[in-house]
Amino acid sequence: MINKKKKLTFSLAFVLMLSTLLSACGGGNNNANNTAAETNTKTENVAATEAPGAVDTSKEVKLKMLMIGGQPADYDKVFAELNTKLKAKINATVEVEFLDWSDYSQKYPLKFAANEDFDIAYTANWAFYNDQALKGGFMELTDDMLSKYMPLTWEAMPKVSWEQAKVDGKLFMVPNNNVEVTDKVVLYREDLRKKYNLPEITNLETYGNYLKTVAKSEKGITAYGAKAADGWKWHELDQATLEQNNNWNLVDANLLPLAYDLDDTTGKIFNIYDTPEYKQLLTYYKDLADNGVWSKNVVSNKNDVWQDIKAGKVSSYAQNLGTVAANLAEMRRDKPEIELAIADITPDKKKIAAISTQNGMAIHATSKNAERSLMLIDLLQNDKEIHDLTMYGISGTNYIPQGDDKYTAGPNAAGYTGFSNWGWNSPLNRQDASYPVEADDMFNSWQSSIYHFPLETFVFNDTNVKNEVANIGNVMLRYAIPLEYGLIPDVDKGQADLIKQLKAAGIEKVQTELQTQVDAFLTTHK
Repeated sequence: MINKKKKLTFSLAFVLMLSTLLSACGGGNNNANNTAAETNTKTENVAATEAPGAVDTSKEVKLKMLMIGGQPADYDKVFAELNTKLKAKINATVEVEFLDWSDYSQKYPLKFAANEDFDIAYTANWAFYNDQALKGGFMELTDDMLSKYMPLTWEAMPKVSWEQAKVDGKLFMVPNNNVEVTDKVVLYREDLRKKYNLPEITNLETYGNYLKTVAKSEKGITAYGAKAADGWKWHELDQATLEQNNNWNLVDANLLPLAYDLDDTTGKIFNIYDTPEYKQLLTYYKDLADNGVWSKNVVSNKNDVWQDIKAGKVSSYAQNLGTVAANLAEMRRDKPEIELAIADITPDKKKIAAISTQNGMAIHATSKNAERSLMLIDLLQNDKEIHDLTMYGISGTNYIPQGDDKYTAGPNAAGYTGFSNWGWNSPLNRQDASYPVEADDMFNSWQSSIYHFPLETFVFNDTNVKNEVANIGNVMLRYAIPLEYGLIPDVDKGQADLIKQLKAAGIEKVQTELQTQVDAFLTTHK
């Protein structure tokens, strides 16, 4: 993740004073069929039953947290140290359950459907935030709760970030406090580009040329690390080749092929699959597939693409700039003989800043420990000691601090990595001292031209079309994935079949509902 560091200083004495002055309340317990309305009532009761002035933290609380990603090898060591500090600060400890990247999209919603016992969950606009907020899976957070139980976050968080995180006017997330651009770039083998005297990668054409050359000439190396084994979602290359390249924005990055043009102030919604631009992209992808750019087993591939690149098995992939830059720094540290580089294949297109819900933490609607959970998140974002520990691991082992805002990898850097601790990104984030200068320069150039648009904070409420949305997702999984990865011989027929199946699934009803909500949003946000 890209993080522009701001120097903030928080007094530890202030934190200790607050945790002494605040006094605890019970959180209630809704059943598994709890509705959004019941959740809101519960939230109001939490705030209303607390005596003004403060919370009793004399009773130790054990918090349970749900995170996305694999469990780090040094989790036990890091969180044992964290719990010692939390016990002293807020008389609480925390235990984490990790949902692996390979199957989190299936397991995450099941945790809520079964009303399992946990207090805090990582969430994001790409990881079920809107869905669970509307279903009543998350607790509504009021201004009183935030200012009382997490005063440091309340003070540091820009007001616009809270506004961006609201769903139907209500807040269900503590968003990260971080500047990030969501556009995707590609990481590729610069040594192979030079080896074959290929032109610099600056657009889709030069990137396609590079991929086909590697596929043809390098035995044992897959040119592009494609995978579709974790269920339907728009893959990262789609964002660059389809959204960014056409200045479009998808309404829902996970479920729907419905989008709008960034320059269209009327917010007209259209089906991406039924456009000439998509047909052109399918031709581009089919050419890549026919030239062996990715594995024919792409639909069942579960490999970690970055580890395959690091092992020399894959030459390129697409991802956000922060992740790609971290990969580049890691390769330069561990395998300097392999030369990687970063390319923006849509350099002249609009750049969009991530809204605050790109990463965040939410409270489970049935948590009995809402107040202590908020106090924990407050420390994760704003207590320097705790933030460093949970973001980077144990000092001297997993990382080595360099001043207040940078770090270098420790002797066991790999022991603490790979999960969604971005949920508490904040101005206290450190930057890897080996962070590539070219990535920093690219980010800074984007920062000066970030594009803001009327529907930037629009959130679709699919309550009236839930069955149709589910049906559409199934159609995309069955028809769109093989089509995009060039596994359908006849592209025209494949596209026609996809559109036909989407209509049968109810996409026109969803599009009408979405357009109605967009029109209403634009009317009230002039």
